[in-house]
Amino acid sequence: MADDFADPLVGRIVAFLRWIGVPVEVASLDGETFLPGVVVAAGRLRVDPARLAWPGDLLHEAGHVAVGDPARPDDGVSDDPGEEMAAIAWSYAAALEIGLSPDVLFHAGGYRGGAKALIENFAEGGYVGVPMLAMWGLTREPHRAKATGERPYPHMLAWRRT
Repeated sequence: MADDFADPLVGRIVAFLRWIGVPVEVASLDGETFLPGVVVAAGRLRVDPARLAWPGDLLHEAGHVAVGDPARPDDGVSDDPGEEMAAIAWSYAAALEIGLSPDVLFHAGGYRGGAKALIENFAEGGYVGVPMLAMWGLTREPHRAKATGERPYPHMLAWRRT
């Protein structure tokens, strides 16, 4: 349950992730992790609430679970650049879906100093990673949606790649 997390923001994010089918479990994470307090393992997020520094990191890591190639074994996060860009776009759409400000996702402590640029990019409609999401049938690119009358990104048609 999202009740596993004392921070209401974390609980809100976890409730959304579980609702869309991304497994999240509380865990004690010893040692170094790429992002503080969260790791992707076996197709799920393992979260150490005591070490989680940035709640928005949950959305980004969940993006990797959601857009990862379903034919690939669930052994963590892929180093594929297309999946990385798609995870960024996915996490932005997820943040908006649950009513979070983009700066919760693109926080000052992440994205190798590029958080502000990502916020500006998405605010101006420069949706990095969206073509990958569209190719996998998860959303519609704005220019294509306009031609067909469909709702465009950041609206998602599906939250998980199948």
